[in-house]
Amino acid sequence: MAGRVDGKVALVTGGGSGIGRATALAFAREGAKVVVADVGVEGGEETVRQIKAAGGEATFVRTDVAKAADVEALIAKTVQTYGRLDCAFNNAGIEGVLTSTVESSEENWDRVIDINLKGVWLCLKAEIPQMLKQGGGAIVNTASAAGLIGIAGGSAYVASKHGVNGLTKTAALEYAKQGIRVNAVCPGVIRTPMVERGFASNPQMMEAMVAVEPIGRLGKPEEIGEAVVWLCSDAASFVTGLPMAVDGGWTAQ
Repeated sequence: MAGRVDGKVALVTGGGSGIGRATALAFAREGAKVVVADVGVEGGEETVRQIKAAGGEATFVRTDVAKAADVEALIAKTVQTYGRLDCAFNNAGIEGVLTSTVESSEENWDRVIDINLKGVWLCLKAEIPQMLKQGGGAIVNTASAAGLIGIAGGSAYVASKHGVNGLTKTAALEYAKQGIRVNAVCPGVIRTPMVERGFASNPQMMEAMVAVEPIGRLGKPEEIGEAVVWLCSDAASFVTGLPMAVDGGWTAQ
């Protein structure tokens, strides 16, 4: 039985850990050739190693998504290596410094917006022309539950993720008739290295986050990966412009 994205070429930014790695592995398992992009070489190469160990095909390209030249080179390398680009998961992101709107520094604001929002925009600018040449494709951007609601102390992060959802809807409308679908996943609190860093000095906060999750636990990176692969598959052929909450019911409250 063929996989859900059998024979397709999938790109994952931020593929060196967490949600990105889990999604890259899911794409490979479902039959795609995977390009793993990350600013961290060690993590990206480890993801490729895991894909190859499982019998898949993958390559790593070091990429800083906040730099246009890096992103353009990434798409060029993808096409040079595998001939096309069918699925793109624009996932690279950071949490930045979590503090109040007034106390947040301009440096923190600029860095978070550059990576989380500008980085997604740069990826779209490079991916869409290639997909137009091919006659279509599917793109998923990583937003967040914080892109659907406000969270005190997260001004830059929340603004960046609301921006990703707005950008997703706009691009979806612009290219819907040209065979390109653009959606977003909005993860809740997922047990990733980024989340564990944030909770390392405050285990009580971790307990508080679990307490507000209707499902009663944190999410797994693999659960986001499953949503992304589905959104990129033909099973989701009538889905575009959707900010999909994968959050255990958190934002339904």
